Amino acid sequence: MPFVGEIFAQLKTAPDIQVLQEIRDGQFSGVTGPELLELVRKARTFLSSKGLKKGDRCGILAPNSIRWIALDLAAMAEGLIVVPLYFRQSPAELVAMMKDSMPVLVCSGDATLRDGIQQAWPQSSPLPLFDEIFRGVEGISLARPQVRDEDPVTIIYTSGTSEEAKGVVLTAANVGFMLGCTSARLDELMDGRTGQDRIFQYLPFSFCASWIAVLTFMLRGSLVTLNTDLTKIASDMPAVAPHYFLNVPQLLERMRRGVDEQIAQKGGLAQIIYSRAKAAWGRKGEQPQTGDSFWLWLANALVFPAIRKKMMGEHLKALICGSAPLTPETQDYFKMLGIPVLLVYGLTETTGICTMDDPKNPVPGRVGPAIPGIDMRLADNGEIIVKGPNVFPGYWNRVQQTAEVLRGGWFHTGDQGEQDETGRWKIVGRIKNLIVLGSGHKIAPETIEDEVAKHLPGAQQIVIVGNGRGYLSAIVTGNVNKEQVQAALDAVNPDLPHYKQIRAFVTRTEPFSIENGMLTANGKLKRDLISAQMKNEIDDIYRTVKTA
Repeated sequence: MPFVGEIFAQLKTAPDIQVLQEIRDGQFSGVTGPELLELVRKARTFLSSKGLKKGDRCGILAPNSIRWIALDLAAMAEGLIVVPLYFRQSPAELVAMMKDSMPVLVCSGDATLRDGIQQAWPQSSPLPLFDEIFRGVEGISLARPQVRDEDPVTIIYTSGTSEEAKGVVLTAANVGFMLGCTSARLDELMDGRTGQDRIFQYLPFSFCASWIAVLTFMLRGSLVTLNTDLTKIASDMPAVAPHYFLNVPQLLERMRRGVDEQIAQKGGLAQIIYSRAKAAWGRKGEQPQTGDSFWLWLANALVFPAIRKKMMGEHLKALICGSAPLTPETQDYFKMLGIPVLLVYGLTETTGICTMDDPKNPVPGRVGPAIPGIDMRLADNGEIIVKGPNVFPGYWNRVQQTAEVLRGGWFHTGDQGEQDETGRWKIVGRIKNLIVLGSGHKIAPETIEDEVAKHLPGAQQIVIVGNGRGYLSAIVTGNVNKEQVQAALDAVNPDLPHYKQIRAFVTRTEPFSIENGMLTANGKLKRDLISAQMKNEIDDIYRTVKTA
């Protein structure tokens, strides 16, 4: 049975138990399994009344909500192909995706989003609002889901870091396979626990991994609480008290800095215990000092449990993190607090996931082994290639680009990787991000950027440039001055070979963001665009700085 039918069957078994809820200003409102199915029925009734046929595209443009999930399930059950659109992207970017996929309908969460599309593209498809869709007609019972394993169920647009976003087609078989893998790994994490898992969900459903996650949670009969205001994540998390939830590195880095700042402001005995335990933890396995074990014991008894409870409530078993590299230091920091951070790696083209950490033994800096049923290898150039039921059939209406990444039965990820003797993978960087200096040296910038960031906490982003040049330079954004940047480079450069040293930089107060077009929808740097738009500043660096 395709996954949509399995989710419907699971929802029918929970007549009196809430499965989804939203949190708004600290107040919860939710639905049981049958109540969610009623919303699905209303949405199916609306879609059916519009004469849509199997294989038609249906866009969803809205922030996360219970109705978003109901509409998604309804559209797939009707045999439609869902095109999720990220509500924070610019209307111009959204219109480009809509012109590419040509949805028959684009269902909008509110009038503001609808009006933005209509202004950018007056000839757009009809844009019904959720209020109209879920008004519904009582008494109509629709047939079981029409979706089959081989049917496409979604077109998810990739980030497009250096070119126009491409629509990734995923089938019911892709999704069904992945849901089995993710659910099995969560079984390992929960280790035989009975009852509902409690999950906090803030990442947009238009992102593949977030969408796979929420489908997995519903298939498991979990209670999923949806954050509706990103500015209130810090207060919503402990109120929900989740067992686990999906994260991006940016939030975990921010949480780590936040704890440091709050403890420092509080001062007193808690600050003394925290700082000494943190220093002791940093020395583990190297040269421990007398008293290290005492300070760690004291922090585990008095300070760390209070931090965990204040941040995330009292039930947390693990944090799950993906979408971009997380620094090993941050992963190790949460381990110190008693919070395992489980990394996952994958791309939209691999149905979101290729590897998942072992819940019982995550290794900082590694993203775990390939999940069962998936074959991952390194090509001759160090690129990760993947084969398995999770690999997509192709890009929407892009035959040539599909052929470029699907070669010989293998999907070429564009990522550089390493695998250790235990089978765990490490992601080194992007093949396309390689900087080739005029000397011929090839450099992956990500590792160096991460190292500089450790010494520059006020920076928002560090972007290394230098393709075709004689040496590397950096663009640094955020609240930093030139003396701080130079101090960070002075700390990092001595440990690098000469060709990897950063010899010049330029600062920029305004960080790169989704809103100013410099980041993709899921927060990745658009390096080519940054280099193009800051060409004059970069040229100035190389005109004024002499090589050593």
